[in-house]
Amino acid sequence: MAVKGFEIGGVTVQPGRSKRVDLAVSVLANSSQMSLPVHVIHGGKPGPVFFMAAAVHGDEIQGVEIIRRTLIGISAHTLAGTVLAVPIVNSFGFLNHSRYMPDRRDLNRSFPGSDKGSLASLLADLFLTQVVVRSQFGIDFHTAALHRTNLPQIRIAPGDSELMKLAEAFAPPVILTAKLRDGSLRQTAGERGVKVLLYEGGEALRFDEGAIDAAVKGTWRLLRHLGMIVEAPELPPHAQTVHTSSSSWLRAPEGGILHTIRRSGDKVREGEEVATITGPLGENPAPVMADDDGIIIGRTHLPIVNRGDALFHIAKLKTKAKTAQTVPDEDEII
Repeated sequence: MAVKGFEIGGVTVQPGRSKRVDLAVSVLANSSQMSLPVHVIHGGKPGPVFFMAAAVHGDEIQGVEIIRRTLIGISAHTLAGTVLAVPIVNSFGFLNHSRYMPDRRDLNRSFPGSDKGSLASLLADLFLTQVVVRSQFGIDFHTAALHRTNLPQIRIAPGDSELMKLAEAFAPPVILTAKLRDGSLRQTAGERGVKVLLYEGGEALRFDEGAIDAAVKGTWRLLRHLGMIVEAPELPPHAQTVHTSSSSWLRAPEGGILHTIRRSGDKVREGEEVATITGPLGENPAPVMADDDGIIIGRTHLPIVNRGDALFHIAKLKTKAKTAQTVPDEDEII
């Protein structure tokens, strides 16, 4: 079957070709045009449409590098299907080192948006209608918030066997089944039949080589699973994905200086000491104890803590059945 050209934003990309298309968003006060850049890789063979998105939260810059490196391994001539890569969704936040839009809204709580709404709503509507709903599959790259880091992990909606197969093809260290957030890209895409994985790894405003490498290789494996590319990295023989649907944050029992004992990716046992909080000279030590068997999937980088601060995000490993919970963004942990 002959492959037709892919049309987006009034531009037609021919089979076996790649092209950047800038979708107009707004004009700044200095008359500069702000756009949504979409890199279209239109394969010479028939196949699905797959989108990759990063910097929906403007300070989560790592996904930009993940997409750059992922595209290096994709040839439009041999690709089966179409890849729509949007490395910077929230250009406003990206340029200002900010998670949010200029109207102080969280773009990932603004979907499906409206072409007559706020700036965040306008951008959400443009991205959804021009990119997301034209795809069958997608992946949304995120990181932890400022001063926190996440272990590479895939988050999926509960009760969807096809999403689970996609997540397992990606083969991250952890697959976390979690309820969807109102107004999120994943929720809105899922309601429209688009299968979307959410990747978490690393921290805001930083590049984490381990998290970048895991995401690039995982995305290639996902594209191979979808039949879009032929070759992708195999998993090392010892690799094993942890499945979980429940997690919680350990909080500081006292204020002071945090001395960590365990790191991201470590498995811990209930009652095990994972850190100690002391005074500046080591006085009055207060242990931080794991409250369940689990694996550390996120942690703070700040050694200076107050009582009640979120320190370690632990995905629970106990085998008893638990209902998938809503997992808040790290920026929402207060």
